[in-house]
Amino acid sequence: QLQLVESGGGLVQPGDSLRLSCTASGFALDGYAVTWVREAPGKEREGIACISSSGGSTNYADSVNGRFRIYRDNIENLVYLEMHSLSPEDSAVYFCAADRVYLSDLGNLHGFDFWGRGTQVTVSS
Repeated sequence: QLQLVESGGGLVQPGDSLRLSCTASGFALDGYAVTWVREAPGKEREGIACISSSGGSTNYADSVNGRFRIYRDNIENLVYLEMHSLSPEDSAVYFCAADRVYLSDLGNLHGFDFWGRGTQVTVSS
């Protein structure tokens, strides 16, 4: 079955760091740009970071720029989202999504080839 699988979510305290992983099952992720998207209760789904298939280009939402880093290991078929200085406002379900096209506009979250099921991140004291 072709799918994306996220991992690494959990409960952390404000100011903590966390690293999420996204891997592909059944296909090679290196042919795809990957976007991390988060969704919090009562809020719209938000695209927060995208990385090109080669890893040479990245794009971040203003809400996470400077705190989060997206990178990938194409040998291991993994894409990571490294998150720092987490706050309760970062609490959400985090999804990874893959598409052949690099997402320069993080507001356009339609047409992905693959979505994961998400991993919960909760930031609370």
